[in-house]
Amino acid sequence: MNPRYQGLSKFEHGRTPRLGIILVNLGTPESPTPAAVRRYLAEFLSDPRVVEIPRLIWKVILHGIILRVRPRKSAHAYASVWTDQGSPLRAVSQALTQKVREALAQRAPGPVSVVLAMRYGKPAIDAVLRQLQAQGMERLLVLPLYPQYSGATIGSVTDAVFASLSRWRWVPELRIMGAYHDDPRYIRAIADSIRTHWGNHGQGDKLLISFHGMPKATLIAGDPYFCHCHKTARLIAEALNLGEAQWEMAFQSRFGAAAWLQPYVVDRVKALPAEGVRQLTVVCPGFASDCLETLEEIALQGRDSFMQAGGERFDYVPALNADTAHVDLQAERILQHAAGWPETSADFDPRSLEDALAATRAYAQAAGAES
Repeated sequence: MNPRYQGLSKFEHGRTPRLGIILVNLGTPESPTPAAVRRYLAEFLSDPRVVEIPRLIWKVILHGIILRVRPRKSAHAYASVWTDQGSPLRAVSQALTQKVREALAQRAPGPVSVVLAMRYGKPAIDAVLRQLQAQGMERLLVLPLYPQYSGATIGSVTDAVFASLSRWRWVPELRIMGAYHDDPRYIRAIADSIRTHWGNHGQGDKLLISFHGMPKATLIAGDPYFCHCHKTARLIAEALNLGEAQWEMAFQSRFGAAAWLQPYVVDRVKALPAEGVRQLTVVCPGFASDCLETLEEIALQGRDSFMQAGGERFDYVPALNADTAHVDLQAERILQHAAGWPETSADFDPRSLEDALAATRAYAQAAGAES
């Protein structure tokens, strides 16, 4: 026996096959404390997909400088957005997962398990996969909650899934869903959320469409993220019938001294009042759920910078979160990507399946099988 594959659940004859669906978000510290943030950042920033610096050099920087300084500062930022339910990202992701589970229960006739995993922190991808394996999962669909593709996001999720499954003796059928940056349903949901916000708060002078930044080197290396962001922004502006002067896009969350994708949000929110923009609306369509980067960096810090520069009103449009439009979008995408699998087939007959499984179990036991 190869010890690499030990500790896996035992095969059972006649066990009901199941489709496992994992929604994967970035992750969050367990609490807004320096110790918890340090553990989270150590895992996050150790991912070679996230920081593409030679490992030895980066290890010295990470453990010698960053993890000694950044956790306390980040813990303060997390504390400013923490809720009674804990991390906003986790609470929203759990709510979204539950609603998608309920939606699929009405649309997918076969046995389906819908669960949440985090790329960093808990619940970890490996632990969630083991949970699904114990339930009899034979097919696996992974939905990374990142509209635009980047190696640091969807690529990293794929790495983690493959790493876990590489230790399984019986590997399930696998599909990993990709970017949906130009999906008309996604664009429509974002545009509708902006229209609703404007209907309640007024449109303002300009719409700033903000995306999480990435080092410029990733664009040069061939990562499509920059282009995906530009297409998303353009399609949103077109859906809203905005002229060129009524919107722009920029990148936030710059980290370190290297050049990142530009323009930088931090520079634009300070400059816009001097350019005549007194009322600004900001939306962050790269985030499936609100989190530290939207609630603290944009809605708090961004607002303060804009107002101090002479702005009069700053509005942040919330992420799609667990809204009905987002639930419908992801449920429809899941059914589209799971097409052809029995659990989502319209002609799935649970009674015929149970009869077939009972026959298989009886035959195996008659042949001497223990289970």
